[in-house]
Amino acid sequence: MPTPEQNGVRYGLITAAVLCAYTLVAALLGFFSHVEAGSLDVLILVLGSVLAIRHLRHVYGEKMPYLGGYGTGIITGLVASAILGLFFIVLTIIMPHSLDMTQVENLFGSDFNLNLSVTVAALAIVLMGAMSGVITSLIAMQYFKADRADPMKAMER
Repeated sequence: MPTPEQNGVRYGLITAAVLCAYTLVAALLGFFSHVEAGSLDVLILVLGSVLAIRHLRHVYGEKMPYLGGYGTGIITGLVASAILGLFFIVLTIIMPHSLDMTQVENLFGSDFNLNLSVTVAALAIVLMGAMSGVITSLIAMQYFKADRADPMKAMER
């Protein structure tokens, strides 16, 4: 039986693989700079966190701890976004012109160092993933939490 942490890391790695594949395809096909491309990243992160919590609920059943489910969703988002951030840095080094960083340069000024902007973007990816995991887990656990015992039904038996 996997612990919530093991489950979160496992689903985080699976989610990261999907995110990295999607980012590579987006960079190669040239639609990486569109806002919609980033929105799909968030949806993939949300789906990965929900599937991790769902799997933990399937394994533990009614005995699943609330904080265990909450933690597995957070860990999933954090692991996936940390790997995506590292992949983003590597992709920028390998294919520097495929990733459009003009929005970052416009935000921080044209003389802003591109290496620093890539690092800032990678850290923003990790922050976005962690916060997506927290919010998604909080919402998903309202659905997947174990039902409390109803004392009135227990008396009817």
